[in-house]
Amino acid sequence: MRLLRSTDLALRVLMRLAVTDEHIPTTRQVAEGMDVPYTHAAKVVAELQHMGLLSARRGRGGGLALSEKGRTTSVGAVVRAFEGDGDVVDCEGATPCPLHSGCRLRVALRRAQEAFYASLDPLTVADVVAAPTGPLLLGISRTP
Repeated sequence: MRLLRSTDLALRVLMRLAVTDEHIPTTRQVAEGMDVPYTHAAKVVAELQHMGLLSARRGRGGGLALSEKGRTTSVGAVVRAFEGDGDVVDCEGATPCPLHSGCRLRVALRRAQEAFYASLDPLTVADVVAAPTGPLLLGISRTP
């Protein structure tokens, strides 16, 4: 299974904000630090804010801050929110699969997908930034 770019970015934004630092980054700084387009980062930040996982303040002294809910949220929940609950393969798309009515592969792929999410459910954002990841994230974010 391959994650969408927005899912990957959402997890990296949460991880970056979870490490303590006196610098409060803006969306633009996060985008530049992660080498992604600002518009893409802004959409992801807006969704994370809508989910209550971070707060964003505009203007002088503004920036992004992780909420307590963001720190304790399940990585699996974040991945589900960004990936959606669709099947790994689209059996009913524009050209439906002729095996759709009796396919055992679809059921197996659904089970595998749920096992993937279940393995991420016990992990929180705080868990995934524990050493050595947190200090590494801070080091990366300080490089010009």
